[in-house]
Amino acid sequence: MTEGDLRALGEQALEEIAGAGDVDQLELVRLKYLARHQGLISSGAQALAQAPSEQRAALGRAFNSVKQGTEAALERRLEEFQLALRELAAEGQWLDLTYPSAPLPRGHQHPLGRLIREIEDIGAALGYESVRGPEVEDDQFNFELLNLPPEHPARDAHDTFYLEGPAGWLLRTQTSPVQLRTMMAGPPPYRILAPGKVYRRDNPDPTHSPVFHQLEGLCVDEGVTLGDLKGTLTYFLQAIFGEERRIRLRSSFFAFTEPSLEADVSCWFCQGEGCRSCLGKGWIEVLGSGMVHPQVLRNAGIDPERYSGFAFGMGPDRITALKYGLEDIRDLYENDLRLLENF
Repeated sequence: MTEGDLRALGEQALEEIAGAGDVDQLELVRLKYLARHQGLISSGAQALAQAPSEQRAALGRAFNSVKQGTEAALERRLEEFQLALRELAAEGQWLDLTYPSAPLPRGHQHPLGRLIREIEDIGAALGYESVRGPEVEDDQFNFELLNLPPEHPARDAHDTFYLEGPAGWLLRTQTSPVQLRTMMAGPPPYRILAPGKVYRRDNPDPTHSPVFHQLEGLCVDEGVTLGDLKGTLTYFLQAIFGEERRIRLRSSFFAFTEPSLEADVSCWFCQGEGCRSCLGKGWIEVLGSGMVHPQVLRNAGIDPERYSGFAFGMGPDRITALKYGLEDIRDLYENDLRLLENF
């Protein structure tokens, strides 16, 4: 095979490549000219071995030029076919970019956070401001200033998470310290709600958790009476559970209030007839409350002869479980989308 034969084969290959009508025909052209050992151009490598030594250099250059030119032409033609296929596919899958897209899945409010926000909105309508406080507290704010003496069982290590380091530091067991910090920060009047997480050494079960939430309210001003407390609780509880709910107040005892009251709401499952949810009583206990103890006011630097006030506290976790019919309070912390998508 001479140098002229190789160049003629190259020109012939270029013509057939340009004339290939599809990818399959192009592959046949490639095999015809470049198949190993059998291709018309590939067989030129055998001619190099048989050519006179003085012609091998020129013949080798011609062979490489023709082979590389043919391979480049094959690659360009293949790209042309691929581009045509993409354009054809695009025409068949034409998109109207002005057409509205499918709606994206939206997140849902957690039922516990939803209830806390509802209560905060109710309080805002009455002039109550939401206030947060530290979750790491000291003994003074968590117990001592709230009339809980050193021998009180609430201080026991099996109920409270005490922290290593300076004596008296702990994870707060209630949100009442927020009330004290508010009263000590400036003079009355105060109308606040204090929601937040609290910590106690409870074993998890359907009605208990070592980490849960409290929401407390405080009102201190001149002339605040027990009647104001009753009216406020009635408004709050009927706004949460429905205006048809009946409210019952019972005497109780809390170290930081005097007198102390517990509030019950007529059962919304059985309408007060008695059922499993209310243990057959027709009433469900929902919060504790009372007039702020004069000594607590003194501890905060407030004159109890001039000012009086009331406080109330509820457990949003338990109320959420009751309101939405959850049998296990732990369901609120499992992040089960099957539950959350209902809200």
